[in-house]
Amino acid sequence: MMNWLSQHRLALGLILGRFAHAPFSSLLALIVFGVTLSLPLGLYTLIDNVKIVAGNARLEPQITVFLSPSADADSAKRVESRLKELNAIKQFRFIQRDQALQELLQSTGLVDVAAGLARNPLPDAFVIEPKSINPDELENLRKELMKLPKVDKVLLDIAWVERLNAMVRLGRDVTLILAVLLGFALVVITSNTIRLQILSQREEIEISTLIGATDAFIRRPFLYHGVLQGLGGGLAAWLIISLGLQLLNVDIADLAKLYAAQFRLLPLGTGDILGLLLFSSLLGWLGAFLAVGRHLSRIEPRA
Repeated sequence: MMNWLSQHRLALGLILGRFAHAPFSSLLALIVFGVTLSLPLGLYTLIDNVKIVAGNARLEPQITVFLSPSADADSAKRVESRLKELNAIKQFRFIQRDQALQELLQSTGLVDVAAGLARNPLPDAFVIEPKSINPDELENLRKELMKLPKVDKVLLDIAWVERLNAMVRLGRDVTLILAVLLGFALVVITSNTIRLQILSQREEIEISTLIGATDAFIRRPFLYHGVLQGLGGGLAAWLIISLGLQLLNVDIADLAKLYAAQFRLLPLGTGDILGLLLFSSLLGWLGAFLAVGRHLSRIEPRA
């Protein structure tokens, strides 16, 4: 066991020494790796934030029944009694027009505007939660609600959430395809880097083979090189995305203030960061493994 650990420590020290002797080229390789990874990572981060917004939205079907402006309190009570008789309705609540106006003005930061209004332009409304989520049954319920007296309009409030979720699914699929393609490109880049190192150390490898070095011993430093390059590239991608989020959040905060809202792009969580580093290290290892397996078999020690 001690001999095995010593060999790994020797291989790791050898690769760190090579990085130290060529810092510019090593740093450039890490930056290329990180920039390539940052594109799918940035899309993933953006989609993850959109999913949070969609998750905070009300996903249950919701129907809003707007009464006509001429509807009085007695009309609202008659509609309420009819709603209680419909078996397709799970529960509902009444929103009086003055309450709706106050909520609207407070949410938009336009409370002072109310003083300039001659009358309340909003109607009374009922917010209904149906029992079924079947689209056909919801549409039948909407048509039935439209037949009630003094009902002006009936809206299904689930459509925008469904569109948002569809866009999230599309973005997730695009990110997955992009990650696979760029991951393949990174494997090729790492493989070519390792191939150049193998060719530059051909004589050293031949001598090591002649004195009894095993394939595992020769392969080990190159695999460490691929893993460290992938790990460094993952760290670079994380730093690029973190800096980008900080810059974007400044403009997003200013935009959110205009709509009297608060929103900011959340950074990657600990689990996502660990997954990124593991994935990038695996890409580097795979590229090194393919290069070593292909080119070492072509090197025959000369007697």
